[in-house]
Amino acid sequence: MQFLWPQMLWLLLSLPLLAAAYLYLIARRKKIALLYASLALPRAVLGRNQRLRRHIPPLLFLLALGAALLACARPIATITLPTDTVTLVLAMDTSRSMAATDVAPARISAAQQAARDLILGLPASVRLGIVSFAATATVVLPPTDNRHDMLDAIDRFQLQHGTATGSGLIQALAVLFPDDGIDLEAILFSGESLAPGPGGRSRTEAAAAAAVRKREQEQPSAQPGSYRHGAVILLSDGRRTTGPDPLDAARMAAQRGVRVYTVGFGTPRDEGAAVSSLSDSLDEPTLREVATLTDGEYFQAGSAADLTQVYRQLSARFALERKEIEISALLAAASVPLLVLACGLSLLWFRR
Repeated sequence: MQFLWPQMLWLLLSLPLLAAAYLYLIARRKKIALLYASLALPRAVLGRNQRLRRHIPPLLFLLALGAALLACARPIATITLPTDTVTLVLAMDTSRSMAATDVAPARISAAQQAARDLILGLPASVRLGIVSFAATATVVLPPTDNRHDMLDAIDRFQLQHGTATGSGLIQALAVLFPDDGIDLEAILFSGESLAPGPGGRSRTEAAAAAAVRKREQEQPSAQPGSYRHGAVILLSDGRRTTGPDPLDAARMAAQRGVRVYTVGFGTPRDEGAAVSSLSDSLDEPTLREVATLTDGEYFQAGSAADLTQVYRQLSARFALERKEIEISALLAAASVPLLVLACGLSLLWFRR
């Protein structure tokens, strides 16, 4: 538990002082009681239950005061609540290396089945968009809550040459923020001159690319991981061979506060994976760095069962969200019935 005004906690020192004063008054009354010829008379009048009762109202009063003083410090508690509507974008690697059979029956088949399990396990509050990437990135399905459309989109994956991991992440951001004007093609050519070259782009297209680059530079920066209404799951089994740097794309995501959860799928090369070239092996350092830059998390899935387990963890994470909530009003509200109860019992039992 944290406190917005921790300096107010010093007021809690008044509680032991009040308790000490109460004990002092009781001891003083005992001295006065010695003036009686016999202690049997007052004890008979009070009785054992009566002697215990007299301590209950002061105890309730101290509890009420303690709750009120804690409320003054404005405590914050972290609690887990059901999430509001969340848009999740699944960016899936569909490069040729996904045909490798180190994960039976093939990486792509295992990945598709795990994605189906993810879809079936998604809470109702989650909308899902799907992006595939190889040499370029394609929006397979805009965000929707229709589970049937999601399952159909998973079956439409087609393997192609190349691995443009950065393009896949940028396209996922474009799906997540349709009003931000994120144009993958413009970003790919944003370094070109305004003057068209032989076989190059037109001046209008180059000007549009420059405008996109300027807009990205002017994008307000958010705290990484602060965006609560969406996230990206990026699955890849190989190294980038074309397209923008995935770390640059990760910085775009971090600038918008979007968490990117990266999944390295397949058997790492140093564990004997059946891969054809170095470019087919997992680029775990880059995937880890993408997750780190965006305050996400990296998962390594060496089998279909591992991938399914990763998706289950992520699905549960999106179903519930941890939030920090100030509970000072709750403590203040709790102190009121305690105080009323203390006063009521004192009047009922002792008429004072």
